[in-house]
Amino acid sequence: MKRYMNWAFIYAILGLVGGVFFREFTKFYNFTGETTLGYLHLHYLVLGMLFFMVILLLDKTFSFSDKKTNKLFLTYHIGLNIMVLFLLVRGIVQVTGSEISKALNAAISGCAGIGHIFLGVSLVLILNKIRKKVIN
Repeated sequence: MKRYMNWAFIYAILGLVGGVFFREFTKFYNFTGETTLGYLHLHYLVLGMLFFMVILLLDKTFSFSDKKTNKLFLTYHIGLNIMVLFLLVRGIVQVTGSEISKALNAAISGCAGIGHIFLGVSLVLILNKIRKKVIN
């Protein structure tokens, strides 16, 4: 359970850093439009900090953690961080107004999609593991 609290704390810090980066980076470039950088803060706080705070409470109540759960959470971390990394890349491209090729644009979208897949699959498997423990 201690690790869930530590992960929540780390993601809270990353979320706050993401919010400050968004504010300062867009201010530096005098950017006033919509950008994916605004979602860094939200993704890390909700899918990182809040998620692991809820998991902490569920594990304390139902004791579902084991070695397989650790692998699922590793996959969850990988998916979340890949997704946020490519939100960051997409946002920097948007704010700086950089011209990128269609292939690079597709690669950024594809990598973000891979992060979403990792996150989605691990989330379903984690929830199913908790569901089984709650039902029994």
